[in-house]
Amino acid sequence: MDFKSLKIIPWAVVLVILFAFSSLQAQEKYSISGQVTDANSGEVLLGATLRVAGTNLGVSTNEYGFFSLTLPAGNYKIQINYIGYNMAEQEYKLDRNISGVNLKLSPSEVALKEVEITAERGDENVSSVEMSTINMPIAQIKKIPAFLGEVDVIKAIQLLPGVSTAGEGATGFFVRGGNLDQNLILLDEANVYNAAHLFGFFSVFNPDAVKDVKLYKGGIPARYGGRLASVLDVRMAEGNLNKVQGNGGIGLLSSRLTVQGPIKKNKASFLLSGRRTYVDLFLKLSNNEAVNNNTLYFYDFNAKGNWIIDDKNRVYLSGYFGRDIFGIQDGLAEIGWGNATATARWNHIFSDKLFSNTTLIYANYDYLLGASEGLNNFRWGSRIKDINLKYDLNYFAGNNDTWRAGVSSIHHTFKPGDIRIKLDSGDVFNYTITPSRAIESAAYLEREHKYNRWTFIYGLRYVLFQNVGQGVSYGLENFEVVDTIQRKNGEFYNSYHGLEPRLGASYMLNTDASLKFSYNRMRQHAQLASNATASSPLDVWFLANENIKPQIADQVAVGYFKNWNNNKIESSVELYYKWMANAIDFKNQADLLLNQQLEAELRFGSARAYGAEFLIRKNTGRLNGFIAYTLSRVEKEIDVDATLEGVEVFPAKYDKTHDISVVLSYELNDKWNLNANFVYATGLAATFPSGKFFYKGIAVPTYTSRNGGRFPAYHRLDFSANYQPKSKPNQRWQGEWVFSVYNVYNRHNTYTINFKQDPQNANRTIAEKFYLFPIIPSVTYNFKF
Repeated sequence: MDFKSLKIIPWAVVLVILFAFSSLQAQEKYSISGQVTDANSGEVLLGATLRVAGTNLGVSTNEYGFFSLTLPAGNYKIQINYIGYNMAEQEYKLDRNISGVNLKLSPSEVALKEVEITAERGDENVSSVEMSTINMPIAQIKKIPAFLGEVDVIKAIQLLPGVSTAGEGATGFFVRGGNLDQNLILLDEANVYNAAHLFGFFSVFNPDAVKDVKLYKGGIPARYGGRLASVLDVRMAEGNLNKVQGNGGIGLLSSRLTVQGPIKKNKASFLLSGRRTYVDLFLKLSNNEAVNNNTLYFYDFNAKGNWIIDDKNRVYLSGYFGRDIFGIQDGLAEIGWGNATATARWNHIFSDKLFSNTTLIYANYDYLLGASEGLNNFRWGSRIKDINLKYDLNYFAGNNDTWRAGVSSIHHTFKPGDIRIKLDSGDVFNYTITPSRAIESAAYLEREHKYNRWTFIYGLRYVLFQNVGQGVSYGLENFEVVDTIQRKNGEFYNSYHGLEPRLGASYMLNTDASLKFSYNRMRQHAQLASNATASSPLDVWFLANENIKPQIADQVAVGYFKNWNNNKIESSVELYYKWMANAIDFKNQADLLLNQQLEAELRFGSARAYGAEFLIRKNTGRLNGFIAYTLSRVEKEIDVDATLEGVEVFPAKYDKTHDISVVLSYELNDKWNLNANFVYATGLAATFPSGKFFYKGIAVPTYTSRNGGRFPAYHRLDFSANYQPKSKPNQRWQGEWVFSVYNVYNRHNTYTINFKQDPQNANRTIAEKFYLFPIIPSVTYNFKF
């Protein structure tokens, strides 16, 4: 079996023809341009829709809240909609260009609850060219029952079709056959390499600091690159421009507080948000010294400021810093890891049609493992650092014609390990795994336009990846090191480059149904070295080099989208197929940690993933929610064991045939809201012992083919009830109680299975199943003021 990538030349020719396609000449027209904002806070609203009343003409705000609407001269009534906000109307007489408009929407008092106005989505599900893309409002995420009451962005997207979990409680996720490291996770455009807190049970995203969450599973726009499977684009709130306000929560596991307000009213604002767990405080109450001397907690801090310089210029500064601390008995062992990001962004409006965004981004991930007591005095540190400069342009040629272009360059520094050991003699032993550096540059051009019932979005992205010294590289033959090469500081010694075409199309069958198609090619130059299914803070990232080619994925998808009952119910069916070239896996019994010659442990081949995704979602009424089902397969063709004849074809460890999610919310009355979700998934693939033989009295196991076994199926039911007392007029403080139960029927889902020899019977092997969470009730008090 041979899984090939699609040829790029035919697609490039198609895109060139599409770019050359000319729009029809039109009469004299004028433009209305500006931003759509929240009337209370002044924050821009991303993806708000503007439509000309009585017509199908309309546009949406971009990811920075900017819009441009072009119409022939005349009088118009513009309707503005956004999920969870009251619709607004504004009349204009167009006899000139109108710029710097600030259209304000007021949040609905019953947002996302019971009447049509609360979830005004229009026909976007069928009319938008986007497919394999889901935008989840943070208000909807907060209604999903949460583990220990801690609302989690990543736990929410794991419920979507095409997305599966890494395991019980884990924040890692797999998208359409992609591995954990093949998801590009962005926080205000900064790359987050490890989005997990507390060994993967929680994510780094504080829901009180998040404004918008968007997941791309396919049809990924040309402005994104660097990962094969998906893009999770998380945007932080910007801070209230009009008044000081706060919100937070107190739970069994953690507490959080967010404060925001104007630095100068309607001109500049700030947002500060913090969260900390306090498991370590409860440990101090134990009478067992082995317990009360341990440390276990995480914290994170978000900050953002924005300054409106004038109608054409706006500056944003945002940052995130979070860390996990785990210590055993006052220095016997300790581990810590965390992320730090910073984003400086300048939005500039050249004209009513041309918008630019200049961004400087810093991203850092590091971890530390060590001990300071007795003979165990050592430190092991690792670090990843990215510095990224990017420039993007939006050109609104017309309501049916939008262009994007941009360039970016990222400087990667990967330091896999720096070890310091204090010996019994008092001498210090230092060991450093050679750091790797690279520059990853890209340029893209993208266009979206409509023609009659058709809407097209297409683009080209060019990527250039260059390895940079100083350091050591290795020559390999048959995965054995045969040469060591010293690289000079600043030396460019290896490069990869290529085009990444992107194409999407939709055809409106009628006013409430459409067919869609998408194709995208992606390249990935940074990989994760891990044999585990769930992510670990000690996982090692490595860069492509002369021995490791970048992975390449080509994905095609087709879909049917249908709305029902005046757009109150959405449904979709998507089929996808993905080819992956230069797919990476590891040889059997690979040595991944502290390995100076890691590429000798790697094995390369191809892979494929295919499946069908079904989604039905009800957006309005007292009862709303969605049902998602995924049927899929993921297979690899890699020679992982040189002793075998031929190349082995095996399911990936994250292959799941069936994956079902049911998420429901019911508005019982003005005070009580009931929520539930149920999940079911085929068990993860695994390699189990299939037999054994004895050598000198010792039982030696033999194994199934790679990933030839399965864990038991995973299923779980969660429930929560939200109680919000009715607020009094002019009451600033508002509270809400959230009562939740995780794993309602106490399912013992398998976390891992260990096999060992029965001490009472040498001929018998015992399988021990470990599970993490039984039924867990929790209560959280949320507040705002």
